[in-house]
Amino acid sequence: MSESVPVVRSVAALRTAVAEARRSGRGVALVPTMGALHEGHLSLCRIAAAGGRFVIVSIFVNPAQFAAGEDLATYPRNEADDVAKLAAGTTTQLVYAPAAGEMYPDGFATTVIPKGVAEGLETDFRPHFFAGVATIVTKLLTQVAPDVAVFGEKDYQQLQVIKQLVRDLNLAVEIAPGPTVREPDGLALSSRNAYLDSRARKIAGSLNVIMRETGVAVASGAGIDDALAKGGSELSKAGFDSIDYLEIRDPSTLRPVTDRASPKRILAAVRIAKTRLIDNMAV
Repeated sequence: MSESVPVVRSVAALRTAVAEARRSGRGVALVPTMGALHEGHLSLCRIAAAGGRFVIVSIFVNPAQFAAGEDLATYPRNEADDVAKLAAGTTTQLVYAPAAGEMYPDGFATTVIPKGVAEGLETDFRPHFFAGVATIVTKLLTQVAPDVAVFGEKDYQQLQVIKQLVRDLNLAVEIAPGPTVREPDGLALSSRNAYLDSRARKIAGSLNVIMRETGVAVASGAGIDDALAKGGSELSKAGFDSIDYLEIRDPSTLRPVTDRASPKRILAAVRIAKTRLIDNMAV
């Protein structure tokens, strides 16, 4: 922990800092974020610091992963608060906070479009999303060239997309997952939780409960389709305005499960008023 964490805003300054860290013999770890940091992000930083690695946290609200009508303009931003949290609660050595023009300069014309695990679930409702994620993550990984990059399991499909990206493009980086951090009532920590008023917050706390009950039903022998239908009904009764999806999938391929004995993951995306929440857990 330190009194302050230096902030750099250019690729040139970033690479200078990485080169200095490598000359000192340290490994380098990257934790990509969009800011509005909470304990979930800080837990990823602690994973990244294992073995005395030089930890870089990127803070960049990526416009390429927001569609028209989504919350790009209102997404919570407070860089000073984020840096203070990193200084007080982690051993982060550097914050990389580029402007949009640094990441997408005039003439930028290349997009990474993933398929495979990127198809379905989130893509059915946000078809633009994973191209924006894959492009910015590819840029960050090539800018930093870390030994390890840490991503949260809370964004489970995104984690699988990034693993696929690294594998397919032969990028020399280990992708390390970080467990989902939850509130006392089980709500997964998310920067968008700040949008919830008291009524919506109470409803949001039932998401993980209903997901867990659905998973337990399947593990106890209930039919997957029947359990998911009941879970969807319970979510509606709890007060969620709409359900984008509630699915049980293979944890690696994210395809529908055909073998009852195989590992399973339950994934959900729901909406309360203008807030969209996602969650997942092992069955």
